[in-house]
Amino acid sequence: MSRALKLWPLLTGTHRYEKTVSTRGRGHGQFIQAPILAYLIETPNGRILYDVGCDYRKVADPNLSKQYFEPMRPQFEPPTMHEEQRIPRYLAKLGLTPADIDVVFIGHLHFDHAGGICDLPGCEVHLHADELAAARTGLDEGVFADELTNADQWRLQTGEYTVAPGVEAISSPGHTAGHMSLFIELPKGRPVILCGDAADLSENLTEEIAPGYCWQDNEALALASIRKLNALARDEDAQLWPNHDMAFYQSLPRFPLWRD
Repeated sequence: MSRALKLWPLLTGTHRYEKTVSTRGRGHGQFIQAPILAYLIETPNGRILYDVGCDYRKVADPNLSKQYFEPMRPQFEPPTMHEEQRIPRYLAKLGLTPADIDVVFIGHLHFDHAGGICDLPGCEVHLHADELAAARTGLDEGVFADELTNADQWRLQTGEYTVAPGVEAISSPGHTAGHMSLFIELPKGRPVILCGDAADLSENLTEEIAPGYCWQDNEALALASIRKLNALARDEDAQLWPNHDMAFYQSLPRFPLWRD
């Protein structure tokens, strides 16, 4: 059976926000510190990035930060990101460049998952077609229009498929229109499911709580995706990795260590 080889969690920044953003109807007035994660996956057929973090320029430049992030207050505070947390910096520490990435797989187009695409020029980008169509309506405030500039060059997908040996794209809409997760088989231990923002926190999975934000307020669709991921994990004896859970992130291998 074909499997991926290595999986690196990459901390691309953090942001502080009201917990109800992650747990629908829960956590009003309670603020949490959340990791902003990307993942580097090495397979027998090349390397995949799942998500790419924020556009560093929007975080580092005070004028841009004010323009893009101040309107999100008080529920969201501006993200925190350091130069060394940019994707190319992580790649350089492994002796790699963006040219060594075969696929950038964007789970969804919110700024903290897709903004860093500007640091990866020329890479093949995979995205669900429904995600781009919804983003282009301008109705999703988590998407920054300038980050879609090169979208006509991306490879749009319409269903579940094999991204590379041991890596399967899993449809998990609800938080956004075309949200995608990844199922990864590795040489050692249990498979891993990268939930993306289908499940920000472990609580979303264990208690089946929808994210606070659901595309077109479709809570039922978001819950169906959480239940789908839970069922897949049971059937395949896989680990579920929530995307913005600080305690869970701290249990993962710390770069440059990896999961294999």
